[in-house]
Amino acid sequence: MLVRAKHFQTGKPIDLHCQEGTVQDILPAGEAPADKEGEWVCPGLFDLQINGGLGIPFSDATLDTPKIITVVEECFSHGITSLCPTLITNSKETLLHGFRALRQAKDADENLSQALPCFHLEGPFISPQDGPRGAHAKKHVRLPDWKEFQELQEASGGNIRLVTLAPELPGAMDFIRELTLIGVVAAIGHTAATPDCIRQAIKAGAKLSTHLGNGSHAVLPRHENYLWEQLAADNLLASFIPDGHHLPPAILRAIVRTKPREKLVITCDAGSLAGMPPGKYSTWGMELEVLPRGKVVVPGTPFLAGSGLFTDECLRHLISLGDVSLDWAISMAGAIPRKLLGLPGMDLEAGMPARLVLFQSHLGSEFQVQATLVGERWYSGKPRTP
Repeated sequence: MLVRAKHFQTGKPIDLHCQEGTVQDILPAGEAPADKEGEWVCPGLFDLQINGGLGIPFSDATLDTPKIITVVEECFSHGITSLCPTLITNSKETLLHGFRALRQAKDADENLSQALPCFHLEGPFISPQDGPRGAHAKKHVRLPDWKEFQELQEASGGNIRLVTLAPELPGAMDFIRELTLIGVVAAIGHTAATPDCIRQAIKAGAKLSTHLGNGSHAVLPRHENYLWEQLAADNLLASFIPDGHHLPPAILRAIVRTKPREKLVITCDAGSLAGMPPGKYSTWGMELEVLPRGKVVVPGTPFLAGSGLFTDECLRHLISLGDVSLDWAISMAGAIPRKLLGLPGMDLEAGMPARLVLFQSHLGSEFQVQATLVGERWYSGKPRTP
């Protein structure tokens, strides 16, 4: 299969010769007819926090392989060729079931194995306070429990590689140290910690801020607060949600201008309603509403409840602000989070898996997926949210 498009970093037209699920060679574009052409080409995107989609939550007692495939294939159509399926605060029984279902799906299918390289546990060891807790169910919030984590890790087949927790909870610092010792990334999130506690968590081994700027109090002390402390910590990576709803443009600009270039990670934090048409739905035991531009709220309020958009929409919005180049945005949704989690790189080079995104990029449509190649199968891109 011959794929032709411009290299996302150099802008030069190239031919990618793909065979049996691998990019065999990359050469300057020639004259031979291509099997598939696009405007630009980049490696498949990677998102470390996707909670579900199309009405399917990963954190659910009925999760099974067909449901997992439905969400994963929706991600493919948005250029996301690999992701961390994320299970949020829930009962231990539901979490055990979810991780077992993900492990079974991953073990049974090589395509799913590549699409789901590792898993993310967000909660239940988070702040019970309104604001920091976000949309997580308060009744399931609990203190860090290493024995419970070991049970969840066993159920997952050892695939949990990222855990988001609140470092101010009793036992959290030791928990972070234990995670670090076994090679699991500890992330700070859904927290009401003091600045000093944030610093202690970093010393204990925390490496990431989960969706910085969200899952927080509506009102904070002007200077001494957990947001400034995380933003200023150069050795702490930060994931953030640039979907046009979670953070205003000024905050997005402050984040990308403050953090070192290699310390930023784009996540869509897609919830179970991502990809669903506007309307009211019942999910997570509550009523939620998807608004016309993909914003998910508690009906009649401005309160967000996860994201209704995917990673491609986040790239599009962030690039449109003018502070982030195309190749930098793609690295924030690919190379940087992959390196954080110890996953193999996905540079556009011979020998890489044939997981490619063809996309358009011009004013008003800064990242519009045309098609995604996964192995030997193409998935058509989805039209942008109005």
